[in-house]
Amino acid sequence: MNLQPLDDRVLVEPIEEEEKVGSLVIPDTVKEKPMMGIVKAIGYDYELKEGKPLKDLIKVGDKVLFGKYAGQEFKISGKKHLVIKRDELLAIVK
Repeated sequence: MNLQPLDDRVLVEPIEEEEKVGSLVIPDTVKEKPMMGIVKAIGYDYELKEGKPLKDLIKVGDKVLFGKYAGQEFKISGKKHLVIKRDELLAIVK
């Protein structure tokens, strides 16, 4: 994949877990949107108000939490991805 987000945006691949209730599989149309994902690419070295570059805070491969309706969703090679603004990211999961 050769995609570079602009400014303070981050490319995230959502983590989707298959849900089962007993032997039934819950269909995608009923599931909650995923709110966790893996960072795949980071925007340019955008200087934040605090004076720290974005790349000093978030690294490719980090697992992040984001709001339920954050970002713009699209597909790359058949997989769902989101481009999310940095201020819509809630936390880094360690």
